[in-house]
Amino acid sequence: MKIGFLGMGVMGGPMSINVVKKCGCEVYGYDVVKSHMKGFVEAGGTAVKDPVEIYRNCDVIMQILPTHPIIINSVEQAVKYGKPGNIIIDLSSTAPHIIQELYQKVEAAGLYLLDSPVSGGNPAAIAGTLAIMTGGDREIFDRMKPYLACMGDPVYTGKTGSGSVTKLVNNMIAGAYMVAMAEGYAFAAKAGIDLQTTFEATRGGFAGGPAYDNKVPKIIHRDYVPGARIAVHRKDIINAKHYAHKLDIDTPMTDVVLAVMDWMNDNGHIDEDQAAMVKYYEDKMDVKVGSGEEKV
Repeated sequence: MKIGFLGMGVMGGPMSINVVKKCGCEVYGYDVVKSHMKGFVEAGGTAVKDPVEIYRNCDVIMQILPTHPIIINSVEQAVKYGKPGNIIIDLSSTAPHIIQELYQKVEAAGLYLLDSPVSGGNPAAIAGTLAIMTGGDREIFDRMKPYLACMGDPVYTGKTGSGSVTKLVNNMIAGAYMVAMAEGYAFAAKAGIDLQTTFEATRGGFAGGPAYDNKVPKIIHRDYVPGARIAVHRKDIINAKHYAHKLDIDTPMTDVVLAVMDWMNDNGHIDEDQAAMVKYYEDKMDVKVGSGEEKV
């Protein structure tokens, strides 16, 4: 079996490397930024110059792509150039209604589509410990589970689109948590207490956890180099708001998260790490949070 991997950015790069090292198959890869494929090739993957080579020749196509137009085009190209029986695994953060529409096109052509978004950021992508939420045909999930497991812990969530909805739930909660972290540490800075001591005193409490251990040191050291970009997270928050409208419900906490992310977008910080959302509170509280030279 031949596997193709499309998209080798902050998340896709280490994910593709884990697939190459663990899957036991030939793996072909493509990214529009050629330098992104360096680690993939060094791990034993085969870079291609045109994604059509992957659509034509691979039995399984994994993709983690940044925007809905690019995601849609890739799936449509996989249908156009692929053969019946091929399996497309969309690891991107894709809106549920788009996945459902794409599934109908893919099914009509005799191919299969799994919506399989991931969570855990760049550290989990490197470690191969991502949370992987997969919707679609159960039989296809069962066949693909060993390959998904190369990147983390795949869980079957149900029918097509359910993986995408589960990712929205994840990122609604994660967004609120990260905004709360930013607010809390801006509050601490304004109160004049030591941030590192605050972190050490609270990390073992209810506030603590993997995200806390990952993001708070970045806030303290003003390290906004993206492990996960606000822009990508904001896309999920917008998708959640659209889906909430479809469900005819209010999501007041998510409204707050979107307001902070919109401010980040309007002020030129949208491609920084989620830890940079502390800048919103620096502006509102008139305080500098953390020390050292800012890194972006």
